[in-house]
Amino acid sequence: MKTSVKVSLGGIIAALSIVLMFLTSLLPFGTYAFPTLSGILLIIIVIEIGYPWAFSVYAAVAILSFLLLSDKEAALYYALFLGFYPIVKSFIERIRSRAIQYLIKFALFNACMIAAFYIGISLLSIPKESFELFGVYLPWVFLILGNLFFTLYDIGVTKFVTIYLNKWHKKIRKNTKL
Repeated sequence: MKTSVKVSLGGIIAALSIVLMFLTSLLPFGTYAFPTLSGILLIIIVIEIGYPWAFSVYAAVAILSFLLLSDKEAALYYALFLGFYPIVKSFIERIRSRAIQYLIKFALFNACMIAAFYIGISLLSIPKESFELFGVYLPWVFLILGNLFFTLYDIGVTKFVTIYLNKWHKKIRKNTKL
């Protein structure tokens, strides 16, 4: 495959990811939804041109998100979990034991979310009030709910990969000579 095709595909996915990241400030749930979608786009890079390219696109989007976005919390979630998880998911799923797979996935998710919480408060000056609901400080409740949503997210990423491989992969390969 030509390097120019790889660079073009990486640039297109990076541009789409940045556009999605810019949308984080438009909708109340955008801080979580759009970084999630941006990360899922990296699956296309993994499948079509490989892991090194996917990590390069992830790094470019993470850096540009911190530099360009007003929603630093969304950039933080992308950089610390939502951007790289779709890439490392396939590495984790190579482990034979499903129990160990899920243990690693949930440990990674929880470690990243706790790190994001403390980095957000200390370095990005995200107010602690943003972690309150009706005046009650609920970071642990948010983490528990986050684990429930992570379960759905992990299933959704798997479904996306399956649909992509069954419906689009062959068409893209055929039409772009990848």
